[in-house]
Amino acid sequence: MDRRPLIGVSTYLVDASWSDWRGRRVALLPERYTAQVRDSGGIAVPLPPDVPERAPEVLARLDGLVIAGGPDIDPAYYGEPAHPATEVDSPERDAWEVALLRSALAAGMPLLAVCRGMQVLNVVCGGTLVQHLPDVVPVDVHGGSPGCYGSHLVRPVPGTLLGGLLPESELEVPTFHHQAVDRVGAGLRVSAHAPDGTVEAVEGPGFALGVQWHPEQGDDLRLMRALVRAATAAVLDAMALG
Repeated sequence: MDRRPLIGVSTYLVDASWSDWRGRRVALLPERYTAQVRDSGGIAVPLPPDVPERAPEVLARLDGLVIAGGPDIDPAYYGEPAHPATEVDSPERDAWEVALLRSALAAGMPLLAVCRGMQVLNVVCGGTLVQHLPDVVPVDVHGGSPGCYGSHLVRPVPGTLLGGLLPESELEVPTFHHQAVDRVGAGLRVSAHAPDGTVEAVEGPGFALGVQWHPEQGDDLRLMRALVRAATAAVLDAMALG
């Protein structure tokens, strides 16, 4: 293969300020995502919210997909009213990422879903979410603090895709979330837990992996490198068939 795989990365849609500009609506992506894709051998392509019906067309030009972290998905997607702590502020992003994930799963495209991304993946597969973890865990170690990531241990499940990529019995990861998987979506299986029982990773057929933590905030490239390898292998398979 004579080119690096193209990895689409979904973006935030927020009001931001910079230089002389204040409160402008921007499609924003933390640089750590694109750096990890680059350092893992891929080329990152930011995917700002678009018309959901265009998702298959967009993905047809890419080799892999990352769904980035961010605010909460609207609980209407899984048939529940919003908890007072649920933060819903980007319906365009919700609709776009749901469409991206549905199209990627249908096409068997390698994908990595991070934090919010894992939650959206679970919802797309028919699962539900715990809308506020502090309501259900005795000590909240998941949320970090305003503007700062926290950290806690996760325990990969042996025999899973994630367990093969991260063979340690437990490892410490960067974290910042207040929601988590409740009912696991159809076709997904749990592949990591926190010590308090919180679901920390899910995976589906092929290379469809969601992690509740933020691997892009650390120095461990194993998950992103695995995504890029899977994307490269998919391209080579398609070339062989073509």
